[in-house]
Amino acid sequence: MFGFTEEQVAEFGMTFGMGIFMLYMLFIIGELAIRSKAGKLGTFVLFFVLAFGMLGFVAKSILTKILGL
Repeated sequence: MFGFTEEQVAEFGMTFGMGIFMLYMLFIIGELAIRSKAGKLGTFVLFFVLAFGMLGFVAKSILTKILGL
C-alpha cells in the first residue's frame, strides 16, 4: 500500500492514531467535567482516574523505544 509495509502502517496507526484518540478522550473527559459542574477537585479526580490508563500506554511506548524492543 503506497510502498509501505504492513508493519509500518501498523506502527503509524498505533502511534498517531492512538495519540489522536487519546486527545479526543481527554476532550470528552473535559466536557464531562464541565457538564457535571464538577468543580476543581472533581475535574482533577476525573482527569486523574479516567486518564490514568492512557499513562500506561504512553509509558509502554517510551520504554519500548528506550530499550529497543
